[in-house]
Amino acid sequence: MPYLRALFIYSLISALSFIANAQTAPQIPAPPGKLISVGGHKMHLNCTGTGSPTVVVEAGIGDISTDWVFVQNAASKFTRICTYDRVGYAWSEPGPLPRTYTQVNFDLHELLAAAHEKGPFVLVGHSFGGPLVRWYAKLYPTEVAGLLLVDTIHEDQRIPIMGKVTLLRGTATGRTIPAPRLALSPDDPKPKFVPAGNDPVEPPQDKLPPANQKLDQWAVVQPNLRAMAQSELDWSPESLALMAASPQNASLGARPLIVLTREHGGYDDDLDVPASVLETERLSLQKKLAELTTNSAQRIIPSGHNMHIDAPDAVTRAIHAIVQAVRTHAPLSQSPNCSAAVFARHPANVKRCAGAPHYLTWLAS
Repeated sequence: MPYLRALFIYSLISALSFIANAQTAPQIPAPPGKLISVGGHKMHLNCTGTGSPTVVVEAGIGDISTDWVFVQNAASKFTRICTYDRVGYAWSEPGPLPRTYTQVNFDLHELLAAAHEKGPFVLVGHSFGGPLVRWYAKLYPTEVAGLLLVDTIHEDQRIPIMGKVTLLRGTATGRTIPAPRLALSPDDPKPKFVPAGNDPVEPPQDKLPPANQKLDQWAVVQPNLRAMAQSELDWSPESLALMAASPQNASLGARPLIVLTREHGGYDDDLDVPASVLETERLSLQKKLAELTTNSAQRIIPSGHNMHIDAPDAVTRAIHAIVQAVRTHAPLSQSPNCSAAVFARHPANVKRCAGAPHYLTWLAS
């Protein structure tokens, strides 16, 4: 029975190979949301809560969807909120290169459509995600009802990189931004996962629940994340330069917009530009971000850069204010920032806050 013997040996080899692969393959944590096919790759989307408008979060560079657990849990009590991972981040497979603003926005647009999430949306952009949601509103204006910018940068803002102050758009070379695409090319990265690292979670992610910290330990070492984030950084100056080259004042119309600005920039004194100069520039340009619409407000928050972790209540309240403005078609309240912490630091707000319609609510925060 040579055929049966050969079949038995083949089956045994296959079984042993399967066991070996199962032992060596890295264990991928279960995603909290769904993996949805977008063209030739899958993306992770986690939507919770009910109600309209739906809030969509665009995280900062290198950050993953589960870093927003505090805000997502709170906001899902009054509306629907979706966090997602850009291609190559966490559970999302790598997608088409290069990672231009247009390509990133196209991926998100297709992801929301594939998931049957209905707009128009309230977009939340943190850090690197701020320019991304502004670009999304430019590409898909009918799909954006309001925006929240969480400690993001202005295109004219200089930031410290490797001990030197840099204007990101100043590194643009005028490259043509290619049209976005769904189909993967042979040169695009392939999905690859490796085991979680053992390095301790860095602040402020160490404030996250233990389970979320473990997810960060896993996500940060994934090779696809590094490749995608590098492409995002490489192409970001091109879009920032285009923003700077065209008028931005009221460019987003009358959509409700809130700009959350951290109280102190925290610049070091050993940079090639004095910290006081950078701080003055930062605060001035944060005010300019509030001029992107005719229906906006700026709130100064005593927090670090990662407000969704350091000050999730402030972020949630801002989301709620925008959601309410969209639902009621009413302008945003122009009351000053009367949170207890800022109130204590700025006694001049006493008279202004006393007349604010939401004075007691803010003072209790």
